[in-house]
Amino acid sequence: MDFLTALPLPAALAILALVDGLSVGTLLIPLFLLIAPGRPRVYRILLYLGAITAFYFAVGALFTLGLVNVIDVGREFLGSRLGQTALLVVGAAMLGAGIWMGIVDDRRKKRAAAGDPTALRGSGRLLRWRERLLAPRTTRAAVMAVAVAAGLVEVASMLPYLIGMTMLADAPIGMPLRFAALAGYCLVMIVPALALLAARVVAARAVERPLERFTSWMQRTGAENTSWILGVVGFLLARAAVTQLGIVIPVINPG
Repeated sequence: MDFLTALPLPAALAILALVDGLSVGTLLIPLFLLIAPGRPRVYRILLYLGAITAFYFAVGALFTLGLVNVIDVGREFLGSRLGQTALLVVGAAMLGAGIWMGIVDDRRKKRAAAGDPTALRGSGRLLRWRERLLAPRTTRAAVMAVAVAAGLVEVASMLPYLIGMTMLADAPIGMPLRFAALAGYCLVMIVPALALLAARVVAARAVERPLERFTSWMQRTGAENTSWILGVVGFLLARAAVTQLGIVIPVINPG
């Protein structure tokens, strides 16, 4: 996380928001609508993106308002040896969880390749959401409900979002600017989906096949991507804690 704190706040938030923009809720589900046969359902896609953007803005507002009241206490705790030790434990746990998720996902892929139908059980919810969004008579309320459901399922695991909200709450800026930055963050999150929507409308035939392949890739690698994010963030947290605690890790020379 050191490289993020070294950047100007807008740049750091933009990077985190773009990473969040590659999640299931902000990109994969809109892709289902983009690759559906026939003309793209522009209004339905925009309604979905608007709903999930509003959801993340509301969560971010609550998160920020709650966090700014305890940020000084948290900063003091993390500055202590006990706080750095806790950070080291959390980072190590996240790193371990990321590695474990990668192992489990690899085993699931092997079972799926061997014809085990139970290996695909975790994708059932995603398939139900897709069917609901693609149904001809789907209402506006149903589209918004899917967006909120996707946000609720994902928000706790979207580490870039949580890091971004923490950085925003910790920034020495006033509330109006804080909420403006939060709105900008949530809008940047849907930029990848909006860019693909524009490409689908302007050059439908040229991008149809690449979009289908990209959607399939995202479905296959969703768990793998999450494990990488967990592992990388956990490593960075643990490394920062080790540095602050002054722990010297011996390097074994193979020669």
